Amino acid sequence: MAKRSAPEVNAGSMADIAFLLLIFFLVTTTIETDTGINSKLPPIEEQPEDPPPRKEKNIFIVLINQNEELLVEDERMELKDLRQAAIDFLDNGGGDCNYCQGAKDPASSDNPLKAVISLQNDRETEYGAYIAVQNELVAAFNYLRNREANRLFGKSFIQMEKDFNDSQYRGNKEKLEEQIKQIREMFPLNLSEAEPKERE
Repeated sequence: MAKRSAPEVNAGSMADIAFLLLIFFLVTTTIETDTGINSKLPPIEEQPEDPPPRKEKNIFIVLINQNEELLVEDERMELKDLRQAAIDFLDNGGGDCNYCQGAKDPASSDNPLKAVISLQNDRETEYGAYIAVQNELVAAFNYLRNREANRLFGKSFIQMEKDFNDSQYRGNKEKLEEQIKQIREMFPLNLSEAEPKERE
């Protein structure tokens, strides 16, 4: 009896189906990306210029050492007190600031435009401690921006930014953008993050 030859399976169409499935999964799959801290870096300058001289009283130095101890103006401070200390420094109004509500201490900052908070850390500082301190400092700026936005426009600065980024917002975005710019100019985010220092 003669042997029958087994019929061959046409694998061409299976390859096409596999290729279509691969394309389908590539197109429909969402890739999650880790989100970090939003920071806008300054543009690279071809010829760096020396920064203008600043009075020492307009610089607020915050240091986190390798033991996660917080030193503000060379004095120990608890993290819970940092936000208010930064607000007092930024809002001091020791010079020509007509919207500042601070103590007008002549030994502290002249106005928010000249005030700079310098955040420094050791190389062995833990990342979590650094971020916690940075959050408190940014919260100080946000507090003052919210206060002025509520006073001038009856809405918090955070809500203004949220509305501006909302595609469903029905108000005047150009006017809102001008208001946001005005608040940012009143309290610019002058937060300097210095290069980590080696432990001595």
